[in-house]
Amino acid sequence: MNSPLISLQRVAVAAHPQLAKSLKEAVRISNSLRKHAIQVTYSYLNNEGLQGKVASGEVDLLIAIGGDGSMLRAGHLAGPAGVPILGINMGRFGFLTEILTNQWNEILPRLLTGDYRLETRMMLRTEQWRGDERIGAWDVLNEVAVGRGQMMRPVRLTATVDGRFLTTYVADVLIAATPTGSTAYALAAGGPILPPELRNILLIPVAPHLSIDRAIVLSEGSTVEISVNSEYQAELSIDGQTPVGVNDGDRIEACASEHTVRFVRFQDPGYFYRNLTPHMNQNPSTGNQR
Repeated sequence: MNSPLISLQRVAVAAHPQLAKSLKEAVRISNSLRKHAIQVTYSYLNNEGLQGKVASGEVDLLIAIGGDGSMLRAGHLAGPAGVPILGINMGRFGFLTEILTNQWNEILPRLLTGDYRLETRMMLRTEQWRGDERIGAWDVLNEVAVGRGQMMRPVRLTATVDGRFLTTYVADVLIAATPTGSTAYALAAGGPILPPELRNILLIPVAPHLSIDRAIVLSEGSTVEISVNSEYQAELSIDGQTPVGVNDGDRIEACASEHTVRFVRFQDPGYFYRNLTPHMNQNPSTGNQR
């Protein structure tokens, strides 16, 4: 971690759109970077102008201020564009963020001198098919979840791997997750925790009824197809975003995407395990931490 890995001539600083104080922090960070002759664009993460610059590769780095939800949205934007992300935590968990809001003034000089590394995270390429028509496609950082809609009834979900029948689940949801997503919805459903640098797909059912109830870790390069067989409304959720309707007979395909998300890290690779225990022992979203 001695030589610069990013040119750092152009930086975008994105604030959480629901946190007013995050924009003030973005202004302070931008002013600090400009002292080093860096061109800086700052705004809320949902600003179309900022999004356009990142998506077209007009910036060398995206600094995202918020929680893990902001990191997911930043990943969807920056991953396909090949733009690295530095996450500054103003949320609760911070599995994906790198530094706290009160640390950036101390740590940013390391960014300018190249004292950091880039951590690469796998994305899933997910497509929804209805017959021979592809009706949706996404690059996913955490997981794709296929399951029941508003009706409190399980759905039948047939899973194939590389064209070979695996099993049929009768369950509320079937999750196909990346290693990054193994600490998200999949973890809540009882799945294993995978090291973030892997490129495997984790398949885990939620509330399966008389079906396989164990998580399955697929080998790198596998393609999973989930076919929906249900008389009730089913839905597809991409990284927890607004659900998409799924018809009986629709197929959801997921495989490793050609795109990846790169996070700027100042900690050594062992940080993931050091941070895991505090996250597991004290869930900040409960409000019960002491």
